[in-house]
Amino acid sequence: MSAHLSEQELQRRQKLTDLRALGIDPYPADEFKVNVNALDIKENYDRDKLNYKDIAIAGRIMSVRDMGKACFAVIQDATGRIQLYVRKDDICPGEDKTLYDVVWKKLMDIGDIIGVNGYVFTTKTGEISIHVTSLKMLSKALKPLPIVKTDESGNSFDEVSDPEFRFRQRYVDLIINPQVRDTFKKRSQIINSIRTTLNNAGLLEVETPILQSIPGGATARPFITHHNALNMPLYLRVANELYLKRLIVGGFEGVFEFAKDFRNEGMDRTHNPEFTVLEFYIAYKDYNWMMDFTEKMLEKIVIDLYGKTEIPVGDKQIDFKAPFKRVTMYEAIKEFTGFDISGMSEEQLRDVCKKLNIHVESHAGKGKLIDEIFGEKCEGNYIQPTFITDYPVEMSPLTKKHRTVEGLVERFELMINGKEIANAYSELNDPIDQRERFEEQLKLQERGDDEAMFIDHDFLRALEYGMPPTAGIGIGIDRLTMLLTNNAAIQEVLFFPQMRPEALTIETGAHS
Repeated sequence: MSAHLSEQELQRRQKLTDLRALGIDPYPADEFKVNVNALDIKENYDRDKLNYKDIAIAGRIMSVRDMGKACFAVIQDATGRIQLYVRKDDICPGEDKTLYDVVWKKLMDIGDIIGVNGYVFTTKTGEISIHVTSLKMLSKALKPLPIVKTDESGNSFDEVSDPEFRFRQRYVDLIINPQVRDTFKKRSQIINSIRTTLNNAGLLEVETPILQSIPGGATARPFITHHNALNMPLYLRVANELYLKRLIVGGFEGVFEFAKDFRNEGMDRTHNPEFTVLEFYIAYKDYNWMMDFTEKMLEKIVIDLYGKTEIPVGDKQIDFKAPFKRVTMYEAIKEFTGFDISGMSEEQLRDVCKKLNIHVESHAGKGKLIDEIFGEKCEGNYIQPTFITDYPVEMSPLTKKHRTVEGLVERFELMINGKEIANAYSELNDPIDQRERFEEQLKLQERGDDEAMFIDHDFLRALEYGMPPTAGIGIGIDRLTMLLTNNAAIQEVLFFPQMRPEALTIETGAHS
């Protein structure tokens, strides 16, 4: 194993041995009772100095400046960084100076986690710091952290600039780059803001199956596995929609779920095979009501995060102030292509795709053709929040037919910064119509469309018991987080995005 270790790693393992020889446990089991954190000290010390005369704090050593019989160090906890002042005579008041000369100066490293006791003071340069009176090793780091450097302008950068390294070793990324932790704190705030809104609206948070016998609720390619005891195939869900609507049938009038969904499709800057979706359904509402509710909810999220409705996204400013613009799909296509596709046949749509230089598969039906036209020529133009409404029936097998326009359904998608953020319907609750729509999807499967929906016979049976008129929506939490934290890649808002397997040497477990 040692052949695969760097010189620094070998030295740290030797220090581990030396600590144990001195009777110091590098990984003690007893509790270290923390009573303060770095942020608390920095925000409150100047106002109330008396509360910081006997503090205990723990964190990771991030830097050390040796000054002989004393030194300055910086530790980092979950809330930020703070400076320590460590003096030999304070932590070694007697004759034995081992703790300072040997343990602190020779056997501790940047990256080690320590606990310290002491009191807070302000240095001559005005920096709030901790005067250490005792310290304890809590965890010895055997790998060195990447070195953080600072340029002439004071901007920090580090050796963990390679996204491959950052996403694969997110734990190092989180240590080195505090702004990454801020992204994930905001993700949690976004989810909590949504949950509060839905709870206040009287909806019930529920859980539905991840392993499903039918991968229904979306047009997507599923992951498949096998259940040994039942001797049957099962699928990781592509959506949780059909189970939530079963609960509406069962008498709940409002339900929601933050769901992990899985789609066995391509990966890029906006797609990960495992992703998080919020879906919620409310009885006796329609897609017009859902647009009103959604724009108000998103406005509230942004205000909760930033105290205002307009935020930077890339080089743009996006305003989440309700109400949002509303445009029909056919209006959007006509505006950006010049073609009025309403009433066109499949062959006419293929001809439009050809004229627009849009490649489509031979098995694509009308719905897929229209979707390709909109995706290629229209979607990217909608920067400010815009509801695209009234989709063709062929694109929406779970949606109620439009109440006034033949051939359309009552559906909208929310576009922001050129991307779909939400998808919503007046839900189809006619079981006969739903069966016919499923059968049309089956025909598309037979033509080779591996994203077409399966027929879910149990869901049809549920509808036959009667489902009230219902509005439903799905919101991509990952994409919404990307938008609201100004990140261009989905991998930036997932703690552990899917990666290709890492090459490992099996005998040692070391990286090859």
